[in-house]
This record gives sequence, structure tokens and C-alpha cells, in this order.
Amino acid sequence: MAIQRWSNHLLLLYLVLFSTTIITIGAAVTKQQELDRISVLPGQPPVPFSQFSGYVTVNKQHGRALFYWLTEAHTNPNNHPLVLWLNGGPGCSSVAYGASEEIGPFQINRTGSSLYLNKHSWNKEANILFLESPAGVGFSYTNVSSDLKDSGDERTAQDALVFLIRWMSRFPQYKYRDFYISGESYAGHYVPQLAKKIHDFNKASSHPIINLKGFMVGNAVTDNYYDSIGTVTFWWSHSMISDTTYKSILKHCNFTAERSSQKCDDAVNYAMNHEFGDIDQYSIYTPSCMALPNSTIRPVRLKNSLIRRRVSGYDPCTENYAEKYYNRPDVQKAMHANTTGIPYRWTACSDVLIKNWNDSQVSMLPTYKELIAAGLRIWVFSGDTDSVVPVTATRFSLNHLNLTIKTRWYPWYSGGQVGGWTEVYHGLTFATVRGAGHEVPMFQPKRAFILFQSFLAGNELPKS
Repeated sequence: MAIQRWSNHLLLLYLVLFSTTIITIGAAVTKQQELDRISVLPGQPPVPFSQFSGYVTVNKQHGRALFYWLTEAHTNPNNHPLVLWLNGGPGCSSVAYGASEEIGPFQINRTGSSLYLNKHSWNKEANILFLESPAGVGFSYTNVSSDLKDSGDERTAQDALVFLIRWMSRFPQYKYRDFYISGESYAGHYVPQLAKKIHDFNKASSHPIINLKGFMVGNAVTDNYYDSIGTVTFWWSHSMISDTTYKSILKHCNFTAERSSQKCDDAVNYAMNHEFGDIDQYSIYTPSCMALPNSTIRPVRLKNSLIRRRVSGYDPCTENYAEKYYNRPDVQKAMHANTTGIPYRWTACSDVLIKNWNDSQVSMLPTYKELIAAGLRIWVFSGDTDSVVPVTATRFSLNHLNLTIKTRWYPWYSGGQVGGWTEVYHGLTFATVRGAGHEVPMFQPKRAFILFQSFLAGNELPKS
């Protein structure tokens, strides 16, 4: 994909917002924050931190508005960085997954009636901002229905940048704060693409307000060719497919082509339908949920990628709890959500967006090279039991950055046990998380928390 150019209207937008904020910081901004404040969520246990949620319009002409949920740090929020979390899909909700299953302060009980505390919540170390992106995901919406059928990487990154600029106008205490981005899966596109948007925007601004320090992504879609080769290798090396099918896929699949051949499709479909068995592809060693039929699993092909996604996200059982909870009118009222009467139920993932994704960058490696050269702190981690965006795919992709090694491969530790393995390069840290599936913090919350602490501190993972 060609290097994206900046339009003058973004710089003008920034200057207008910046000057307006200086004038109105005393009254209007504080009032808007208070309108977004969550007093208490239904079924929520007591907590020592503040929460805010609501909408930020990113395109007035189309009526595109993105929904956010800020959970401030447990103590001294002014002394902690701001971290934006993005889930992937494309088209899946950061509220459903990141906030409610992985790194948020609350998790949802089976009946969707109450919340309980996550003792490894990442807001113990930072202020966490969850964003439902792009428009059409979760509570985020657009008034132009065609937006749902031509979303893609470029617009998603652009809207996210506009969101951040306008959100920081509403929350000026976070301007200039150390800022990081994190996410997983297809956020392997969202996160570095947004980081590049911010980096380019800052270079064009005389007073940049977004103090981007780095980003961290997990089980990240990175490069179509190397991801595909690495995925098939994982299937074979973990005995999910036969030698015959493995050889057939390698023979008939051209991973650089726009469209796959019929023989390639036949080989891949045979593997999935006849050799995988009834397993959870996002976590191959844990029991699969029996609450929903296998028909909820369906493949999505982006630029010939073999990556297979569930429309319903990672775990149908856990996701059901979120869909019960966030469709409750009292929950929506408490979160200032669905204020315009969206004509569909809140769902964890948008089937329409997934099926109609318009543009997808073939490789993120050129973007990584540019952001490494810019001096950002970049960590890539991988749960090693995920067969959808597996560790082999990530390693194959990162190897082609040709980075020099700073600290050689070693096991890192959590609670006296090996938490995974890591290698530190000049410009990037790679780490595996032992025993974790696609959603690393869900399967290994303590190990993921140690990973996050080390990332924020700029420290290598513990050797003992």
C-alpha cells in the first residue's frame, strides 16, 4: 500500500480544537466529561476509580460516531499513562472482548445479571480507553448505511485519529500524557496503522497533543503471505492436519495471489471440515463451548489469507454473557449508549462489516520499519495455542524485518513458572505467552499482566 498522505483539513481541525480548548477548558469541557461519567453500572461491585463512556462524532456529514469507555487507573490516574485498546475482527467490539473478557476491570457472570472484579485488570497500571471501532461495531454507529459496506483499514485509522483528537479536547487532562496503543488479532492492522497516522500527524503539527510512546499487539495479523505459510505450518506441526493435506495446500495455494484456486480451496476446506475435528481453533487445547452449533464458525478470506474467523468472536459461551448484559436497557442508560436508537441489537461482532471489508493492507512490515525508525517502543506477543493467528505466523512475518538481536532468546518467568519465551531486537521485542490462546489475557491473565507491566516500564521480561 502506498504511503498515506495527510490532508490539510486534519491540521486545520487540530488547530481549531486546540485553540477552542484553551478558551473553554474551564466550563464546557468539564461539563461534557460529567455528562459522560458513569456513576455505577448495574450489578457492579464497588471500585475506587472513575469511569466515563459516550460518543464522539468523527464524521458529521455521515453521522459517524464512535463509542468509548474509559476506566481510569485505580490510584493516581494523573500519574499513569493512557492506553487505547482495540479489538480486531475486523468488526469486533473492544467492549465485548478487551473490556469484558480480557483486560477490563469487570467480567460478566453467566446470566448477564451482574459483574465481578478482574484481579488482573490493566487499569491497575494505566488509564484504559476502550474504543468500539469502526462505525457499525457495537454501539458505534453511522447514519449512512453504505458506510457499513465499504469500511476498511484506511477509514478505520482515519476515524480513530479524529476520535483521539476530539476526545482529548473533551478530556484535556490527557493531552501530552504518555500514550500507548494495544490490541490483538486484526488490530495487528488497526494498531500500527493508527500509530502511523498519529506519528505523521504529530510531524505536521506545531503543538502535537498525542504523546505517542509505543504500541503492543498480540496474535496480530501482520503479513498475508508469511501469516498464511505460518498458519499452515502450525496446523501441520501441531498434528491438526495430515501430511497429505499439508503437502496439498503447499502445492496448490499461491499465497501471493488475489484469489485462490479451486484446488487450494478444496485442500483448505478438507483440512477444516474433515481433519481439525470439533476443536476451538482459537485455543486448541481447551474444551470447546457446546452452547452454539458449529455453524457459527465460518471462514473469511482477506487478500487470500487463510485466517479463519468466527463471526461470533472467540468464545461463544463468554460472548453470550456480554450480549445479554449490553442489550439491557438499564446498562445502556448507565453507559450513555444507544442514545439514537440503533436499529439492531448490540452484538460482539458485526457480520456486515466482516463480509464487506473494503481495503486491507497486504503487509504491515513496511509500517513496522517506519515506526521502528521513529523510535517507538514496539512489542509483539503471541499466545502459543492459537491456530487462527498462530505464533509461527507471527515469527515468520517478523523474521522478514531482518532486525539485529539485542538479547537472545530466553524463557521468561511468572510465579516461578516459565511464562513464555522472548527475544529482544533493536527496535522491537517479541514474546510468546505459554498456554495462551488467541485472547492472551483471558487464558493467562497473570502472565499477560506481567507482560503489560514490563512493556510500560520499558523493561525486559523477568529472567527468573
